[in-house]
Amino acid sequence: MKVSGFTIIRNALKYDFPVVESIRSILPLCDEVIVGVGNSEDNTLELIKSIQSPKIKIIESVWDDSIRKGGLLLAKETNKAFDAVAPDSDWVIYIQADEVIHEKDIPTIQESMAKWKNDKNVKGLLFEYKHFYGSYSFLEDSRLWYRREIRIIRNDKHIRSFRDAQGFRIYDNLQPTDEELLNGGRKLKVKPTGTSIYHYGWVKNPIVQQNKRNTFYKLWHDKDSVEKNLTTSSEYDYMVVCALKKFEDTHPGVMLDRIKKQDWNFDFDTNKKNLSLRESIVRFIEIKTGWRPGEYKNYKLI
Repeated sequence: MKVSGFTIIRNALKYDFPVVESIRSILPLCDEVIVGVGNSEDNTLELIKSIQSPKIKIIESVWDDSIRKGGLLLAKETNKAFDAVAPDSDWVIYIQADEVIHEKDIPTIQESMAKWKNDKNVKGLLFEYKHFYGSYSFLEDSRLWYRREIRIIRNDKHIRSFRDAQGFRIYDNLQPTDEELLNGGRKLKVKPTGTSIYHYGWVKNPIVQQNKRNTFYKLWHDKDSVEKNLTTSSEYDYMVVCALKKFEDTHPGVMLDRIKKQDWNFDFDTNKKNLSLRESIVRFIEIKTGWRPGEYKNYKLI
């Protein structure tokens, strides 16, 4: 069984992405890892080269910043990296630059890939999500965040990154239009891995988080919307959140040095729930039954 990995990154240092940790977390699973490095304002390219793994293959790309609809630019760059993986790989692992896999889950992930390798009806493998927020000590605890997403896919180029690169869809056409990438395709049939992605996208110094938010907002909205809606605050307000819970487990080993360097303070009363009546009802149902009414699922669990 041959396995490729891929990711994309731009301005990793400027926006404090844990991309080195992300890549290192999947290296034990992969025979190669394709890293699409966008034109950056910092030393992102040198940062990726510093990992010094023979498995890593870098492709440089110039991002088209004129694409400002639905995060489509991220999907296009993700597809470029996916297209560069070895054609004889069976599975392909996608990891975003703020996502990490825990070393304790590697054997289970390998078992899942081996188990479903010859079942061509299974197009992808599903992961649970741990969304960290504010600091490395808190997890999101509301239905406003996605619970699961596909992070391993068949090496089938009919599969394309969908919308803002959160997930994938499968298309009849090998070259779907931009509109199809945003709204078309069919959901992939998937099996669960029973493991988690550790998502650290909302754990940064508040100043860096605000800068990142302002920049990434432009990938979804036109100039008028940016000028109208972006805040002029210099720091992101982490207290604007619905519900959090304490993280009581261990972080992936590759994250430990980064966690020690946290240079801001954040605390939250987990008894505080800023939920609407509807959200409170849905939360109650989920706690009692495990079912989340109205949940967005960009996959078909089989």
